[in-house]
Amino acid sequence: MTDRQTMDAAENGRIAQQPQGHHTVEKIGGTSMSRARELLDTILIGKRKREALYNRVFVVSAFGGITDKLLEHKKSGEPGVYALFSHADNEHGWMEALSAVNRAMHTINEEMFDEAADRHAADDFVRERIEGARGCLIDLQRLCSYGHFQLGEHMQTIRELLSALGEAHSANNLALLLRREGVNARFIDLTGWRDETQPSLNERIEQAFDEIDLSRELPIVTGYSQCREGLMREFDRGYSEVTFATIAALTGAREAIIHKEFHLSSADPRLVGTENVRKIGRTNYDVADQLSNMGMEAIHPKAAKKLRQAGVPLRVANAFEPEDPGTLIDAEPATSAGVEMVTGLPVTSLELFEQDMVGVKGYDAAILEALTRHKVRIVSKSSNANSIVHHLEATLKSVRRVERDLAERYPAARITARRASMVSVIGRDLTGLGIMLNGLKALDEAGVEPLASQETGRGVDVQFLVRSEDLEQAVKTLHRAFIEEGEEAMKEAA
Repeated sequence: MTDRQTMDAAENGRIAQQPQGHHTVEKIGGTSMSRARELLDTILIGKRKREALYNRVFVVSAFGGITDKLLEHKKSGEPGVYALFSHADNEHGWMEALSAVNRAMHTINEEMFDEAADRHAADDFVRERIEGARGCLIDLQRLCSYGHFQLGEHMQTIRELLSALGEAHSANNLALLLRREGVNARFIDLTGWRDETQPSLNERIEQAFDEIDLSRELPIVTGYSQCREGLMREFDRGYSEVTFATIAALTGAREAIIHKEFHLSSADPRLVGTENVRKIGRTNYDVADQLSNMGMEAIHPKAAKKLRQAGVPLRVANAFEPEDPGTLIDAEPATSAGVEMVTGLPVTSLELFEQDMVGVKGYDAAILEALTRHKVRIVSKSSNANSIVHHLEATLKSVRRVERDLAERYPAARITARRASMVSVIGRDLTGLGIMLNGLKALDEAGVEPLASQETGRGVDVQFLVRSEDLEQAVKTLHRAFIEEGEEAMKEAA
């Protein structure tokens, strides 16, 4: 057993031994945080009074758009402070970007606080953090002008330092806002600002919560946690969900709750129509993992693993519909078979065909090694006697690199890559529903030609590969067949 495996086993043992508490641990995402004043009337205070305000912990992300400005835009790739600093020939680009972050944070403060005292306190907090980070970057840039010090060795630390600014700003602001409303809110800073120690993630959280009385304090916690494991090294921008799940597991929460701007639904409402989607209501971690594989994370898979191992159920709720219980995710199997979601994503299908492959070992391992080396994510795979196909979520540039590596290793092989779309029908129990047969029939009637289809036999998902341009139509067709018309059939039978 490796040191990493030993540490994981020890951590899992500690988590499993935690007594179940009366409190919840709840996460608010960046988009919702940008509507913080509205949240006062829903999940933060609403109709709660006195003791009902407490026995809750809130883990918050940075305000919407701030992390994009600090790192890089998540979708467009437009460079933020980090990206500009990592490629800087001079200080002007990244320093101006950091000043722009400073202005954006001050604008948020101005919009968020009516009281001048609160606004000045928030502005002072931002000023200290931004100027502290600026000083660090200047000193590092100067130090690395000497040949003995390499900037590349410090970039991961810089990425974490910058990212932490966003969460610290939002958590501090929310605590200020709640205190103004008479709530005994407490800002819990896990970012390690000016902390010379290097605790583990568990130690950092345990130290922070050691003296908190959840029955009369409302902790507002940064989504980023500085620790010696380096959360961003493994999870990059998924770190806040890992922090959230670890707090829930270590403190023995009764329930973990993620607040989103929408319900966890049977399909993307923008695609199939809000009138046609159904709130899932109840599912399990197995389905959550399938959703993550298809690019629709209810929660980061590693975060889900922590909650599942600790026996903490997860609830995904709409932050602006506080009376609705949302969707509960636990480890329980379904009581009856049924489709819960239809979703899809664009993929690249990479096929290696080698006539002499049959009976020869090593091809699959070589392909996996190349995909791992170039950090290409596998959505699904299939194989036969002389070909192996991987369906990948990756950039064309990454796929071309994999192709070149495989061509060098197997010069007689024919390697092809084509754009396609993977559509998946998902549920806790799909047995006996004829998803493969009925799905192919529905697609054929809709004029969508399937390129391939497969199921693993576990009865939790069935995948249909279609042409890239048929993604939306395939999702609509399968959702109509298994969710909308399926529901109508059950009503008629009743």
